[in-house]
Amino acid sequence: MGENLFGTFVGILFPSCECGIVPIINRFLEKKVPSYTAVPFLVTAPVINPIVLFATYSAFGNSFHVALLRALGSIVVAVILGIFLGFFWQEPIQKENRLACHEHDFSHLNPAKKVFQVFVQAIDEFFDTGRYLVFGCLFASVIQVYVPTRILTSISATPLFAILLLMLLAFLLSLCSEADAFIGASLLSSFGLAPVLAFLVIGPMLDIKNILMMKNYLKARFIGHFITIVTLVVLVYSLLIGVIL
Repeated sequence: MGENLFGTFVGILFPSCECGIVPIINRFLEKKVPSYTAVPFLVTAPVINPIVLFATYSAFGNSFHVALLRALGSIVVAVILGIFLGFFWQEPIQKENRLACHEHDFSHLNPAKKVFQVFVQAIDEFFDTGRYLVFGCLFASVIQVYVPTRILTSISATPLFAILLLMLLAFLLSLCSEADAFIGASLLSSFGLAPVLAFLVIGPMLDIKNILMMKNYLKARFIGHFITIVTLVVLVYSLLIGVIL
């Protein structure tokens, strides 16, 4: 449980955007970091870091309330995922071939060559990740341009439908966690707090870019469980917030 909580909260110290968080998690797993530590970091790091929390605070009119509820939602998802992976998941979540082709030992190199290898690995990761990022952004742009906002708002008659709609919208738009708060703030008057909170919590965890990158590194069976757990927990959390507040 301690390693689960460490992975959940260490993102406060290491600001990370969800656009590149999946390759980082892949490196953690290659370094034998347990999945119940790495995956909680995956879902909280793009949300609970100071940059995103301040952006959320600013977007909602200097409101700590929304920023804290967003952070709490991501923490709840991370803890539940960590418990699931720690107690109920018995197999590696990485694809075996990714492990086989990326195990390098640079300990024998002199300092200058190690620095050179840092740049080599960074360039390799950039091109490996960039193709998925570009495709995801392209698809999200098509959705933003060709799907009228009035269609989205017209089917949000009930809180449940509104929450599900904004969760789907967060997936399709694939916005960066530093910017999605400003979009969420613009939706607040039309949808209310609970649906917007669902939009803010699930967006950095599940979007087109992340799923495409996950398919490159992680097993399909794990991705299916990840999507299911994140979706259900965010849905229940948002409904509870709607009832309580």
